[in-house]
Amino acid sequence: MISEKMLQDVLNNMIDNKRIFSAAMCVENSDKSFSWTGAAGNMKNDSRFFIASVTKLYVTAVVLQLIDENRLKLQDKISTYLPNDFCEGLHVYKGVDCSNEITIAHLISNTSGLPDYFFHKQENGRTAADELMEGNDEPWHLDKTIGLIKNLTPKFKPGAKGKAAYSDSNYQLLGRIIENVTGKKIGDVFQEYVFSKLDVPNTYTYTDTKDDSPASFYYKSQKLWLPEYMASISVEGGIVSTADELMVFLKAFFNGHFFQKERINDLKKWNIIMPPPGLFYFGVGLEKLWTPRIVSPFKPIKEILGFWGQTGSFAFYNPQTDLYFCGTTNQINGKGHRLAGNAMMKIIKSCL
Repeated sequence: MISEKMLQDVLNNMIDNKRIFSAAMCVENSDKSFSWTGAAGNMKNDSRFFIASVTKLYVTAVVLQLIDENRLKLQDKISTYLPNDFCEGLHVYKGVDCSNEITIAHLISNTSGLPDYFFHKQENGRTAADELMEGNDEPWHLDKTIGLIKNLTPKFKPGAKGKAAYSDSNYQLLGRIIENVTGKKIGDVFQEYVFSKLDVPNTYTYTDTKDDSPASFYYKSQKLWLPEYMASISVEGGIVSTADELMVFLKAFFNGHFFQKERINDLKKWNIIMPPPGLFYFGVGLEKLWTPRIVSPFKPIKEILGFWGQTGSFAFYNPQTDLYFCGTTNQINGKGHRLAGNAMMKIIKSCL
């Protein structure tokens, strides 16, 4: 059985002061008859933190609403919404320019084949991630991304069967499309389509580089503070929130607050994502944890749906037990993700 003591013990065991220095987690069920929030290390229950790529789940909520408003369609070509100089030569695969084949669906499902500006090795053998993990703070706007990826080799043709590759480049392009469709900056779009519809006063898009209220995240034992970078990546990872307010959003996402609840099934078009950044399934703006049978051989854990963030942030829902999980470990090197994933599975197993 799940208990508050068990949850706090699980959270406390994450902190080793060598790789994981802080953590926060909220666990709830649908009717909130069970609700628990805890923190450990350098965080408090109400601490703000960067939710990183969990931001992309907010993008999914926005895109589905724009579809409902007949302002775009998943099958629309991205060239419909972007200038020619962005699209020309964007995706040249084996000598063939496939740029005009890319659709919004390809971007939001990571099936475009476009290289990831963050992890893709450049000619010097280094990545943008290498520079940032060394503390070299710099902005990464879309123009810079376009300039880089046009000189990189795509992973595969857009929409190649069974192919998916995680790429923040996809979401930078998707963000510009959203801005062009709405005529508003992405932070204002999040405010109108998501934040204003919820009671989340501590949730916002990070734009002020002097704002030092979010908890620092780490790469291994190095504390990283990258305000210029975080302020430049609003659509792919720039939202700040708390564990409780992330929970408010997550429950709204899965319970029909932004779009019809039944449409969640339309997002479950899974492709496996291999490292980097990890091993999981990616659908249409939605992720599913890989849950090996050995974790719970007699009572298999079924779907755990939601999103990971690069900083060890997480927001997932397990319909099997009706449990929602939100929080962060503020660690980029992967250990935080493993600990958070193991914690969620341990809690789910206790309820099966």
